[in-house]
Amino acid sequence: MGATRNLRKVLPALLALIAITAGCRLDMHMQPYYRPMAKSDFFADDRSARLPVEGTVARGDLREDTYFYTGKIGNAPGDYMPFPVTKEVLERGRERFNIYCTPCHGRVGDGNGFIPTRGFRKPPSFHIDRLRKVPIGYLFDVDTNGFGVMPDYASQIAPRDRWCIAAYIRALQLSQNATSSDVPAGQDMKAPPPQFRDIGNGATLPEVAPAPPAAAEGEHK
Repeated sequence: MGATRNLRKVLPALLALIAITAGCRLDMHMQPYYRPMAKSDFFADDRSARLPVEGTVARGDLREDTYFYTGKIGNAPGDYMPFPVTKEVLERGRERFNIYCTPCHGRVGDGNGFIPTRGFRKPPSFHIDRLRKVPIGYLFDVDTNGFGVMPDYASQIAPRDRWCIAAYIRALQLSQNATSSDVPAGQDMKAPPPQFRDIGNGATLPEVAPAPPAAAEGEHK
């Protein structure tokens, strides 16, 4: 009798709950969808995946500054950094260079890395006249797109880091080819002036690079 009495008490609540849940629908939880690259009879081209609206740009990929992303002004490599060269920039360049470049190019950029000792072609030294004279944008472009047997590193190294590497290569070139005539009159070679920073290998580099020419400033946008 007690069980029957209890059932009678909860029965109305159970019936109300059943009535409420019977009205619930799972449409919002189980919506129809297409699998990637699946065929669709709804669209005229039979493709379920739709093309982006013309002119669509992925978030963070606008790339308004063409020079920053290509290292070129028109079709020619530019010869200035797109941002100031500081100690932090060179330290970042040295770190990235040691990770990605030294296996082939060696720590000082002379081409005596580990990879060439295993039968791969030895890269040229960064300290030959030809590479000492190339614009810095050329170094960025090669790092971005590769050259000869060297693959591109665009997917592994962010654009800013590629510029940092290019700046550090310039510092390496200076460190291996600087002479006493490069030192301003009255300056001690062992004690660089305050506006210069030590970047290793006995070399120094101005903390801030010269501003680009006014004409080139407008061309690379």
